[in-house]
Amino acid sequence: MEILVVVRLCCNCTYALLYKPIDRVTRSTLVLHDLLKHTPADHPDYPLLQDALRISQNFLSSINEDIDPRRTAVTTPKGETRQLVKDGFLVELSEGSRKLRHVFLFTDVLLCAKLKKAAAGKHQQYDCKWYVPLADLVFPSPEESEHCPQVHVIPDHELEDMKMKISAIKSEVQKEKANKGQSRAIERLKKKMFENEFWLLLNSPAIPFRIHNRNGKSYLFLLSSDYERSEWREAIQKLQKKDLQAFVLSSLELQVLTGSCFKLRTVHNIPVTSNKDDDESPGLYGFLHVIVHSAKGFKQSANLYCTLEVDSFGYFVSKAKTRVFRDTTEPQWNEEFEIELEGSQSLRILCYEKCYDKTKLNKDNNEIVDKIMGKGQIQLDPQAVQTKNWHMDVIEMNGIKVEFSMKFTSRDMSLKRTPSKKQTGVFGVKISVVTKRERSKVPYIVRQCIEEVEKRGIEEVGIYRISGVATDIQALKAVFDANNKDILVMLSDMDINAIAGTLKLYFRELPEPLLTDRLYPAFMEGIALSDPAAKENCMMHLLRSLPDPNLITFLFLLEHLKRVAEKEPINKMSLHNLATVFGPTLLRPSEGESKAHLTLASDIWSHDVMAQVQVLLYYLQHPPISFTELKRNTLYFSTDV
Repeated sequence: MEILVVVRLCCNCTYALLYKPIDRVTRSTLVLHDLLKHTPADHPDYPLLQDALRISQNFLSSINEDIDPRRTAVTTPKGETRQLVKDGFLVELSEGSRKLRHVFLFTDVLLCAKLKKAAAGKHQQYDCKWYVPLADLVFPSPEESEHCPQVHVIPDHELEDMKMKISAIKSEVQKEKANKGQSRAIERLKKKMFENEFWLLLNSPAIPFRIHNRNGKSYLFLLSSDYERSEWREAIQKLQKKDLQAFVLSSLELQVLTGSCFKLRTVHNIPVTSNKDDDESPGLYGFLHVIVHSAKGFKQSANLYCTLEVDSFGYFVSKAKTRVFRDTTEPQWNEEFEIELEGSQSLRILCYEKCYDKTKLNKDNNEIVDKIMGKGQIQLDPQAVQTKNWHMDVIEMNGIKVEFSMKFTSRDMSLKRTPSKKQTGVFGVKISVVTKRERSKVPYIVRQCIEEVEKRGIEEVGIYRISGVATDIQALKAVFDANNKDILVMLSDMDINAIAGTLKLYFRELPEPLLTDRLYPAFMEGIALSDPAAKENCMMHLLRSLPDPNLITFLFLLEHLKRVAEKEPINKMSLHNLATVFGPTLLRPSEGESKAHLTLASDIWSHDVMAQVQVLLYYLQHPPISFTELKRNTLYFSTDV
């Protein structure tokens, strides 16, 4: 009895000394989170609460990293303990096709499994596809990867099409719920959405993650994020520092290990939005403005740059990249980026050392050989970021501190076309006013930006898709608005993505879209026509109905975009990609007209946007259109526009 009492006392002391303090921090973190939700952003205590929450979260994160996950342990038939360290869904390239696998990293083995279809009334189980003991696992270098299968990359336009379909289905689901539609119809839509999201999850990843068993076979996973690849590699390498022995699992051992996966897994659902509960946050839709200021904590001088990733449609994608700051331990980038968010909940920052050694470069374009110096992630709390003011923060990574600021602009705010109060400039001023003042047929800003892109940017990978530095774009905007005589010198020195971004911004800030508010409904009707002859007549008639400055500028831009697409094998920009970038910019109605077209924030890839893309794509795929021929040719079309 005395022994029992002592044991209980010891257990209570252990609980009080070890668990209670951590439990108190956990509860305090939850309280801080709730306080932030209900504290106005302009309240003097708001930044203090943010700092306190960040400190608490960092503390709990460090505790979680140090604690061995005892609850995720399995006992082998020999009585040894094998712990699950990490698991998740990865896309494997197997026999020439993409397969979604659930990968489990244990303390001494990496196991790749597939979830078997369970018969009615039976528990689900995993089927082991292969395993590699960590003692035998090696990461082949880029030079050694030549015999690995080539990665077939799905064209961007197919991925964008699928995103549009998914968002259109989401809109239908929301409408059905709002109208209290039949649950059977909603379930049908959700099933279709899951199928489309699954396809996107399977076909989007393109970054290779190669694993080799020194006793035989190699395996290839495809990831969408270099952050994720680094996490897997680091977790494996950390375990490999221990004294590991090579082994072969018996059929019984493999059966026990695979059987334990279902209970031990920490990732239960495929990361698609259709698996989310209705009360879960849908994420942010709109534009996140991020300034990457500087970094400290590097031990040696290096050539350093950062990339920014955000999640979208269930996976992370790289959205922006700073310039390389050479030979320094304290890079000062101070670069601003505008990142489009599509249901995003997290922002990741990765810091790299640039590799200039050509012998290390891989033939595979998707292989990233630059060394990751550090990486970090923050949650995009809607309450915290949806303020007009910049919010400064620091991400700590491997002893490195990256300082950045961010602010968020919602979709409805970012869609506004606001006329400029200063009519002497070019941004936010009607195109007819600008061309009349300049005595030109096409605005000077359009001619100069296009000329510069064709001179030195037509072969730039992702031209018009990759964001330019926002501060550079604003500098060019100010120079064009002031009609500064140094415009040409500034253009020749400026990064080409900033020039492309300035052209896009000019069309986006027109007080009325280039293809006009008046004709917008007719363009939407015309593109929906199924008869080719009727569609041709309608679409050409609509062009003739445009004011001359708008039409001439549109045709000028159209021929330029066709020339860009001719270089698609080099710049990766197809006609469809260009239509996706420019379609909404040239057609999206101004604020007064667009209110009828806007519903949910998540309709960023709505039916309207799809139609806007299709309108521009129709003209891009059409044989050359001459202004003179168009005006001379008087086809009669009965519809009044």
